[in-house]
Amino acid sequence: MKQIAILGSTGSIGTQALNVIRRHRDLFGVEVLCAGSNADLLIEQALEFQPNAVVIADEGKYPIVREALSHSDIKVYAGESSMIDLMELPAIDIVLAAIVGFAGLKPTLHALEQGKSVALANKETMVVAGAIVTATAERYRAPILPVDSEHSAIFQCLIGEASPIDKILLTASGGPFRGMTREKLATVSLEQALHHPNWSMGRKVTIDSATLMNKGLEVIEAKWLFGVDANDIEVLVHPQSVVHSMVQFQDGSVKAQLGVPTMETPIQFALSFPERIESFLPRLDFMQYPNLTFERPDRNTFRCLDLAYQAIARGGNMPCVMNAANEVAVQQFIDGRIGFLDIADHVENAMQKAPFIPDPTLEDLLLTDKTIRKQ
Repeated sequence: MKQIAILGSTGSIGTQALNVIRRHRDLFGVEVLCAGSNADLLIEQALEFQPNAVVIADEGKYPIVREALSHSDIKVYAGESSMIDLMELPAIDIVLAAIVGFAGLKPTLHALEQGKSVALANKETMVVAGAIVTATAERYRAPILPVDSEHSAIFQCLIGEASPIDKILLTASGGPFRGMTREKLATVSLEQALHHPNWSMGRKVTIDSATLMNKGLEVIEAKWLFGVDANDIEVLVHPQSVVHSMVQFQDGSVKAQLGVPTMETPIQFALSFPERIESFLPRLDFMQYPNLTFERPDRNTFRCLDLAYQAIARGGNMPCVMNAANEVAVQQFIDGRIGFLDIADHVENAMQKAPFIPDPTLEDLLLTDKTIRKQ
């Protein structure tokens, strides 16, 4: 039985991972659950799955969780440092890194330093510190198993292949605003932005999907995960979200991974790898998708994708600058303080003004993130 630690257990990926574990109790156990501030759901999850330990990052919620679990054998901790320290538990086989945003970087790095297999759903970790993360994984021989549906698809296409990658074809749904003009986008609401046509995701990821920043982050993540130049990663809008991504090889052959649009499939594959285990999810019925279509993204209207390509082309701390500015701008949009189109403007402004560090250390990246958020 594999023992799992879930960083971000109360979020979209975390709750879906627990769905997978719930259906396969003979294969997976829960060693650690870590949540941000949703104490009620963390308590509910802990009582059901009986982990060795839980962490609530919001230290103000610690008394609530401690009291609720006081009659159990579950250890209760609080704060980011506890989350990091628990990655050292020898019983942990796989760490599911599902904390959204920059906050997932340090615990993910520490898990890799312990030689743990990391099922990576936190794309910002690779965006901000891809060089450091990949070097750490190599140094400690710690496998990184992609959980994002696109990167899982690429990974699955590469299994058994020894030939070099010619091109990665990264698919995007296009989000809820595909085909809209900038004039229309200027007045869209938060509710409209959160109404994704195909995927059920958290608020931040859903907004990123609407701006196409999510696809920009995935381009950078794919560069580091698969060792390819960003110019060899082509984004294709695929509204049906059936082809999760493709790989083209040097002989011109293309392999694709297809499936119904649910995150539980790539989560399960990452947890069970190298085996495929039975899934009780709906199967892909091609008769429901008689037409699979593809189109190029509108990079003039959805400027965040271009900003991501600019960030990775410049390198250094620039992806960190872009990510920090985007996280703040998305939250400002959610809070009703800025409009939808202002997100890209704020990110671009930060990238133009931020001091450039060509070869940043982890400390440089932590300071860059803090500085950009404050600005």
